[in-house]
Amino acid sequence: MINDMLRTGFISAVLFALALANSPEVRITVDRNTGKDATPQFKFKSAPSPSKGNAASHAKLKLVLGQRDPGGADLSALTDGALPVDEDQPAANFFFNAGSYGGRFRFDFGEAIEISQVNTYSWHSSSRGPQLYNLFATDGSDPKFNPEPDGRTDPASCGWKLIATVDTRPKQGDPGGQYGVSITGSTGKLGKFRYLLFDVVPTETDDPWGNTFFSEIDVIAGK
Repeated sequence: MINDMLRTGFISAVLFALALANSPEVRITVDRNTGKDATPQFKFKSAPSPSKGNAASHAKLKLVLGQRDPGGADLSALTDGALPVDEDQPAANFFFNAGSYGGRFRFDFGEAIEISQVNTYSWHSSSRGPQLYNLFATDGSDPKFNPEPDGRTDPASCGWKLIATVDTRPKQGDPGGQYGVSITGSTGKLGKFRYLLFDVVPTETDDPWGNTFFSEIDVIAGK
């Protein structure tokens, strides 16, 4: 049963974000591989492939809201540079508990850094493949800053800036596949931030299996 507090908070956040157009200063590239094109190398036509040694590998990750599915990996799988080798490998992906309404996790870089790209990757044969999330960021300097906003709190009300809303669900047909998303600034920079907050929502709630299999998240520092 979905917790009412999570339901209220996440639905409010998603509706708020979807009601807004992504800033023209932010560009979102979405790519998808299916069938034989989906390989362990995560090679896409437009989105970059995962890279090792990016800024994400030095960040401290924390689960702010929600629960990890015990059948999956912990948050470290998002930044370890190790990728799944097939479309249904729970132990190689981080995902929220089955039947839950997603959650939030945070990246802390220790200090504000210039960020040029945030790239997210997922892979599953069905509804756990697409990605649906809001990305927030902050340098932590706002007097109202709350590092762990709960399910009833819109992060934008407590010192976080909404950077982008990502929704890779296909409009029709089988949602399965390998997805690559790249969030970049139109000038080559997204901004200078210490923290990133991923506000993740399941791709569907008709059954318990809508929480995305996140394989890797890269954060590319600006030069």
